[in-house]
Amino acid sequence: MPLVDFNTKLVADVDCTAAGDKLCETHGIKGFPTIKWGDPNGELEAYEGGRDEESLMKFATENLGPVCSPGNIDVCDDAQKKLIAKYQAMDADALTKLIDGKEKELADAEKAFSDAVSELQATYEKLSKEKDETKERINDDDFKFAKAVKKAAVKASATDEL
Repeated sequence: MPLVDFNTKLVADVDCTAAGDKLCETHGIKGFPTIKWGDPNGELEAYEGGRDEESLMKFATENLGPVCSPGNIDVCDDAQKKLIAKYQAMDADALTKLIDGKEKELADAEKAFSDAVSELQATYEKLSKEKDETKERINDDDFKFAKAVKKAAVKASATDEL
C-alpha cells in the first residue's frame, strides 16, 4: 500500500528553463531546486523541510491533498468559508489595495531583516579584523618570550619544591 494517495495529491517536476518558465514566474520560483506546495490555482507555499525521502513522504502524507480555496470550498471549514465570502464580497479595487498593503508589509519586513543582517555582517567583519590585528600585534617575540620565561619559572619552582 503506498504511503501517499496520489489520486488526491500531485507531485510535479517543472523545468523553469523551458515550457514551464511562465508557471515558475507565476509562482515566484527563482532557483533550483525549489519545492512549493498547496493549491495549484492559488498561492503556493515554500517547502522548507528535509529533502530526504523519509521527510518528503511524511510531509506529503500529512499535508498534501485537497486544499481549501475559492475553487475547492467543500473542503473548507466554516471560518475559512466566512473569510472567502468576505473577500469575494469586496470589489476588485479594495481587494487589490488590501493585497498590495500586505505585500508591502511583507516586503518591508524582509528589507528590515536584510538591512539588519547586513549591519550585523559589517559589525562582525569589523570586530573580526580588530581581533586579528590585536592577535597579530600581541603574538610577537616579546609576548612569546614572556610566556616562555613564566613557564620555565613555574617549572623550576615546581622542581625546587620536590
